[in-house]
Amino acid sequence: MPGPRLTVDLSKILHNVETIHALYGRRGVGVMGVTKAVLGWPEVARTFLRGGIDTLADSRLENLERLRRAGVEARLVLLRTPPSAAEEVVRLADVSLNTELKTLQALSAASVAAGRLHQVVLMVEMGDLREGVPAADLPRLFAAASALPGLEVIGIGCNLACYGGIAPDDANMGELSALAAGLETAFGRRLEIVSGGNSANHGWLTTTADPGRINNLRLGELLLLGRETLERRPVPGLHTDAFTLTAEVIEANVKPTVPRGTRCQDAFGGEPVFVDRGDLPRAIVALGRQDAWVPGLTPRGDLSILGASSDHVILDASRQPLAAGDEVELDLDYAALLAAMTSPFVRKEVLPAVPVQTLPSRLG
Repeated sequence: MPGPRLTVDLSKILHNVETIHALYGRRGVGVMGVTKAVLGWPEVARTFLRGGIDTLADSRLENLERLRRAGVEARLVLLRTPPSAAEEVVRLADVSLNTELKTLQALSAASVAAGRLHQVVLMVEMGDLREGVPAADLPRLFAAASALPGLEVIGIGCNLACYGGIAPDDANMGELSALAAGLETAFGRRLEIVSGGNSANHGWLTTTADPGRINNLRLGELLLLGRETLERRPVPGLHTDAFTLTAEVIEANVKPTVPRGTRCQDAFGGEPVFVDRGDLPRAIVALGRQDAWVPGLTPRGDLSILGASSDHVILDASRQPLAAGDEVELDLDYAALLAAMTSPFVRKEVLPAVPVQTLPSRLG
């Protein structure tokens, strides 16, 4: 039986990349195209490059290796650096983000052994409580890293709105800018990169009067799904439907909306709650929790999701009749896209990049 398939429209990705690249360029901010959500899919990576981005970033060495093997020619950045894999990091990545001196020492040794120069960006904690050294410790780490052979410290960065949900604003971006300026004064050289964060920075960057020393952002969801990541709102002028998850209807029946019999836990240990709406037309599609993050799926058309198990998603088809053999298209949020890309049971397909109609834009 055919399984679900995930289709990417590269024309829409290209439009998003070109639009953001031009907008950010006017503010003096460069972009790293993050390929994590698409597992280093070479066709998507090449679309990033075609749109004007010259640097690709990922948190997984396996994804960087996929890009290298596919012959994707770009500056590659590793977003998460394990101290135990220094040799692989130096082999696959041109740049890595770091916080630990132990890891930097391992990268130094690996770089010297390989006869290479590895560039590093030091991450500083700005309130979100994910990776980053305390601001007070940054000069000491910067000095220690700069003294290591085989390494070149090219900048600093921070991460926001991932773990703690802290939004980028003029205060924390101003603090990062001040840290960069302080390092430049203390060490007598200009930093190539001051990376202010990710897609969550879009609202700040497009409204702030002065981005200061922030000259780089690491973007994934904004380019792929056309949404900022503070409230997941669509960004005017960007495509939000570049990805389509398609699943086949395997059953269509009229059934009650409340189960009958003795209640127990469901297959995932939950205790679902049901509202009695009488008998309704329902459809089951060949898609489940093993294939995607179901809460992040939205069916196209006049359909809604009633629930899901490992291998089945149950739809309310009372407003749109369906029959076995029909196909249902669904939109995905970032979590659903990441899961569908990771699932080996979801077939991946590409629609080539061709010119698309320009969307109305209020991006500035």
